[in-house]
Amino acid sequence: EIFTCSVCKNITDREVCELCFDETRDHTTICVVEQPLDVFSFESTGKYKGVYHVLHGVIDPLHNIGPEELYIDDLLTRLREGEAREIILALNPTMEGEATAMYLRSKIQETRNKMQITRLGMGMPTGGDIQYADETTLTRALEGRRNYE
Repeated sequence: EIFTCSVCKNITDREVCELCFDETRDHTTICVVEQPLDVFSFESTGKYKGVYHVLHGVIDPLHNIGPEELYIDDLLTRLREGEAREIILALNPTMEGEATAMYLRSKIQETRNKMQITRLGMGMPTGGDIQYADETTLTRALEGRRNYE
């Protein structure tokens, strides 16, 4: 059976995925991605040791996808109830990805004003998709992340 993880919304074969269940991971850092394949891409680098939150898309008014169609409310609830100190907005550098990142930033700041919000560094080309990036590009993007203000 296939489930959506009750914590991060990734695709899994159990109620809570093994990444969320793993106590050795840094649960104070949450990497927000668009799709489950993006988790796989980051995990293939072996460099990221935090946890994830999968939105299952981006805000896209042209295709009638608003914030309510994504797992944004689940992320905000997770931030209110959890121990997170940093949110990495690892969304694709497209118009929709940027719009979603701006929306998330404002909602996160309303929820937790002191939360550190970062964006991936310049390792990702504009218009590129995370799932097609190689390990070096993703590693540099993670290492070069910056505050998102």
